[in-house]
Parts: sequence; structure tokens; C-alpha cells
Amino acid sequence: MIELSAKLTTGTVYLAGEALECCITFCHTTQPEHRNSQSHSDILENLAWASAQIHCFYSTSGNSDKSAAFEKTTALEVTSCDIGDVVFHTKPKILFCDLTIPLGETKTFWYRESLPIEAAPSYRGTNVKYSYKITIATQKVGSHIKMVRIPFRVLPISPIMNMQDLAALCGNETTEELQPTNPFSEERKVETPLTMALQVLQNLTARRSPNSYMITNTRGKVGRFCLFKSAYKLGEDIVGTFDFSVGTVTCMQVSVALQPEEIVKSKTPAKNVIKQDSCSRSMTVARYHEVTLGLTHSELILPIPLHITPAFDVNDVSLRWRLHFEFVTTNEKLSPNSEEMDWNAPLNVPIETMVWNLPVKIYSTLPKQITQHSVGGDAYTLCIK
Repeated sequence: MIELSAKLTTGTVYLAGEALECCITFCHTTQPEHRNSQSHSDILENLAWASAQIHCFYSTSGNSDKSAAFEKTTALEVTSCDIGDVVFHTKPKILFCDLTIPLGETKTFWYRESLPIEAAPSYRGTNVKYSYKITIATQKVGSHIKMVRIPFRVLPISPIMNMQDLAALCGNETTEELQPTNPFSEERKVETPLTMALQVLQNLTARRSPNSYMITNTRGKVGRFCLFKSAYKLGEDIVGTFDFSVGTVTCMQVSVALQPEEIVKSKTPAKNVIKQDSCSRSMTVARYHEVTLGLTHSELILPIPLHITPAFDVNDVSLRWRLHFEFVTTNEKLSPNSEEMDWNAPLNVPIETMVWNLPVKIYSTLPKQITQHSVGGDAYTLCIK
């Protein structure tokens, strides 16, 4: 019996454009029933071939058949356990042909592949799903093909700049020629679209640009909200402040929810967008709630989860993020006067609820920051009998 083991040595989370590495081992082990008596066929095991490649699966809530547009001659056949159609795959890389493994020995092979920088991210939405897997296939002489799939996560690099523009910037030698050269400095590293996109991402999310918004309804001012910046990375905290001292309407409580906006695009050129999901409470990924009656100021701290998908825009779907505010207000005078020695809250208060949506930009973070919070899931085994 041969035991196939595969492990992602560079983690389970990657940015689009990064290279992944997988260690694949084939170990010839002894079956329990063959320990006492072994024949020549038990001592040597033969594998005809083995290959590895990357598949991106796409599925929707409706029926679709996007895989017909791709050449299936270069991809391994999709099995019934795979949900969705193959919308992207790399060329298969042959690990070996005609491999003989003696009893007790192990053969190790390495699979390395770079993801396209324009690849769609891993995403599990209401109507659309993208998932990535490494497919490792092998065939024992005289047996059927065996396959093992290793899932991994892909993050979008940057929806701000077109990747062709980044590639053009990297290939622009004019800027480098105008810069002064230092004969004592080390040779300058060549910029790639990935490194440039990471630098743009870092600059965008590190920039502080406070914006203030006056919250009003038909009866007057509710308060002022200040957001210190509008661009964030996964794992960061969205920080803001509420100032109710400027309000003329009493705010009893406020809640803020981080919600996605999924937009599925139409295939017809006449209509670019055919469906935009309403963000219900079930789609909320983070929530802040506070009773603000009697408060003049309050602070918003809303952590961005690491498991969500950053904003992206591809041919089939785009994803954006927003802060959904709900203010519960009243025109009743609820605060006690300074002359009142004893004050009781009223049993019934007429209230009004107003909602407000504020777009925010959420981008990817470094995969290492996500990998260190994940547990397992990077190693898989398969027994070949």
C-alpha cells in the first residue's frame, strides 16, 4: 500500500499573484495482513504517473455551465463531489512517470505554482461562490486514478489599480533612469506588480483622513459622527466617535453593523447589473450596540473579521462593504432637571428609528496575519491500494 501525503508548506492563505508550494510524499507502507508473509509484489510498488494543478470552482444559486468555455483536455475531470464549474485551472505539472517505491521507502516531490494576479478571490456569497483547490492525481499500474484535493484561500490584491497599469509601471525604465545612482549601494530589487500593489495597499490603509457627518432627521439634529479613515485591512478596527452634545433630538441608542453588498452582473451588454442583494441582519459580520441615553459622547470600535472577503470586482460579481447605522430617537425630555431630587424613567416613550448607510473600503492583509490565527487544514493524506 502507498500512502500519499500532501502539505502546503507556505500556508493556506495567498494573495493573488503569489506563489504557493506543496510538499507531496509517497510512502510504501506494509498492510497489517501482509506483515507475516510478503511476496515480491509486496516489496515493490509501482505508480504509473502523478500530476498536480490548481482548480478554481465557480457556483451560483441558479444553474450555470461556465466550464464549457474551457478546455477540458488540459484539466483533470471534475468529480461529483466538486460543487460548481471550473472557471480557471493551471496546466498540469507532471511530478513523475513510472515510479518504483521499495517497501519502507518514501519519495518526495515539490509542486510550485504562481497564482494569476487578476484571479478572483475565494468567496462564499449569497448568490456566488469561488473556491480554490490543488488537485493531486496519481495512478497505480492496473488501477483507477486516485485524486486528493487541498483547499486554500485566495485574497484579492487590490481593486484600486488595474493590473495592466501595475505591470506597465513595473516595466517603465524611465523613472529609474532619472534617479541618481549610488555606486556603493546594493543592486536594486526589481519591482513586480505584486510588490507594487502591496505598497499601494499599505499606503491606502495607513492614511488617516478624518471625515465628519452630521446626523439629522426631520425633527432636527441627532448628533455628529466622525470616522478617522475610510480604508481598512482585514483584522483592523473601525474606529469612530459620536458627539450627541450638538444634537437637538434625543438619541436613546445606536447600533452599527458591518455588512456586505454583493452585486451580480448581467451577461447582456444592455444591463451591467441585474441583482443587488439587500443586506439583511443575517449578513451582518460585525456589530456594535450601545444605549446612549444621557451620553454626550460615545466611541465606536468595530473589529473587521479575518474570515471575510475584501472588496473585489470581477466579471461575474463585485463586492463592497458598508456601515449600517440605526439610531433610535425620541422628542421626549427624558433627562432629569437639576432641581429634581427623584426621577423615574417613563414607562412608555414614543420613538423613531432612522437608518443610514456609509460605504467603507476593506482590503486584504498579509496572508501571514491570517494563517497564524487558523488551525490545521494544510495537510491531507490518501491511501492507494
